[in-house]
Amino acid sequence: MDRAKAKARTKAARPKTVFALDFDGVLCDSVGESSLSAWRAAEELWPEQFRSETAIGEKERVMEAMRVVRPVVETGYENVLLVRILLEGLAEPDEVLQDWLPMRKKWMEAWGLERNVMVEQFANCRDTWMKEDLEGWLAPNRFYEGTPQALACALNKGEVYIVTTKQERYTAQLLGDMAKTPVPHERILSTTLSGLPKTSVLAELQEKYGNEDTRMVFVEDKIATLEKVCATPGLEQWELFLVKWGYNTKEERIRAEENPRITLLGLTEFQSLVEA
Repeated sequence: MDRAKAKARTKAARPKTVFALDFDGVLCDSVGESSLSAWRAAEELWPEQFRSETAIGEKERVMEAMRVVRPVVETGYENVLLVRILLEGLAEPDEVLQDWLPMRKKWMEAWGLERNVMVEQFANCRDTWMKEDLEGWLAPNRFYEGTPQALACALNKGEVYIVTTKQERYTAQLLGDMAKTPVPHERILSTTLSGLPKTSVLAELQEKYGNEDTRMVFVEDKIATLEKVCATPGLEQWELFLVKWGYNTKEERIRAEENPRITLLGLTEFQSLVEA
């Protein structure tokens, strides 16, 4: 076979669509599990504060507040900080939404915490819970209506990658055991493990698949992540979508509407997108 024919065949074999899908807030509503896992981690870190009768009495209030502040969480360990901040009344939920980054820095330093240690401890608490009671760990999670079916359709139609800050083993467990839609482990790209930002992951996928005949689709629930993609040269081929049902606020959805590169997406529209 001559080189021109080989090149044509390779091009024809490339998929028409590449989907890069966030996990938490796009496919799965995991705030219940992540909040409970954070409470378990906090009990180990600060037993005097979290195993007291007062703390136990406040747990339900804190869990409800964790759903409100969930839009600020980028990596799971941050939930551990949040449960203590909310338990001790160090900030109201609306203050967390407005000032999380300086607040996170302030309390990490004040409590002598290190990110890598926190990531490991949070993971260890999850692993222990899964080992001792897998059904109990799965139960607080839920998949948004229709998303497992949409994911299955995407898997049949194109190349699908889960691009997430969640560690790969938790994502795989939920997709396989709860959604009944397993995704190959090599298609679950955890930025927590790789240390790469999502912009770098998208750049690698574009280098692998991108050409004029390939549609590149990135679906997220974090406006800040999509704005970083907009600001990164070379990622112009990606079509960017912000889901309406995920962990974002009304103000963030307004920002998306004002950005010409970002399209707001409802659940029905998401299903249509993957079926196109």
